[in-house]
Amino acid sequence: MKLSDFDFDLPETLIATRPANPRSSARLLVADGDVVHDESVQDLLSWLRPGDRLVLNDTKVIPARLSGFRHRDSAQGPVQARIEVTLLEPRADGCWTALLKPLKKIKTGEEIIFSEDLSAQLCGVEDGQGILQFNVTGADFDTALAEAGAMPLPPYIAAKRPADAQDKTDYQTVWAKNAGAVAAPTASLHFDQALLDALAARGVGFTHVTLHVGAGTFLPVKVEDVTTHKMHAEWGRVSPEAAAEIAATKAAGGRVIPVGTTALRLIESAARSGTLTAWEGETDIFIYPGFTFHVTDALMTNFHLPKSTLLMLVSALMGQERMKAIYAHALSEEYRFFSYGDASLLIPETS
Repeated sequence: MKLSDFDFDLPETLIATRPANPRSSARLLVADGDVVHDESVQDLLSWLRPGDRLVLNDTKVIPARLSGFRHRDSAQGPVQARIEVTLLEPRADGCWTALLKPLKKIKTGEEIIFSEDLSAQLCGVEDGQGILQFNVTGADFDTALAEAGAMPLPPYIAAKRPADAQDKTDYQTVWAKNAGAVAAPTASLHFDQALLDALAARGVGFTHVTLHVGAGTFLPVKVEDVTTHKMHAEWGRVSPEAAAEIAATKAAGGRVIPVGTTALRLIESAARSGTLTAWEGETDIFIYPGFTFHVTDALMTNFHLPKSTLLMLVSALMGQERMKAIYAHALSEEYRFFSYGDASLLIPETS
């Protein structure tokens, strides 16, 4: 299984830089077995059955992108230089791991000023990442970060425009609850409260799980033999209540449909024994063709990067040749790609 098997040509014009408005007006490609239908997200009401269950990732994206200054005395007098920081994850010792640009120019012990209320000291460097100790913690940190930080838009959007105030709404799900992600579970961005209410009235159930999406989700696959790729680890939790709801749906003959690859990876991580159980911890599960799914009956997801692990995941669910045909259709019909793009509902033939 080669990396080149998951490549395709994507016109730049199909990369979405803003989401559809309203959210549920985005287009929806429904792949039902061998048949493709061109719909809208609002048409989920026609495709989901009473008794189906959507699994929703309730992680909350933090405004992890920070711009600050470091101050230093030089032979020419006091100088300051800009430092760009992307927070990655908190550590047990209270520090944060972060990407710093330029990392080589800042020394251990130096302070970075982000705002009147927020600053950090570089405590060290590990694996090319900076270790930052902030001046405030807890609720004070959350408040200061909300004021000083910007949403960590994916590289393919950030390269086209900077994040702005609108992204603090657009790049967050309406059910976001547990702060900790530095990337959004983007298939979930298509839902608004009106659609959720309509689906509930139809008899569709909802189960919330948490997977804190990390910046590693955007890391490229660099090995030609994809089976040797090492996934980044992300923290997740499936509560006992969530596991029970999903089990009850399966027992009653309903379909379990994760919204997004993050929700899928989490519930399949919790079901490696063959049965879904309550679970909490770090998962680096890598899903590629040949994978055995124990829980997932269908998947709602956006359109993914060429040569990405996410494209490998959907190919595992639907089959490589089938996904090639689905993406060829999406390209010919000019669906919008990536985080702010359109959605797909992938229903394997067995469902």
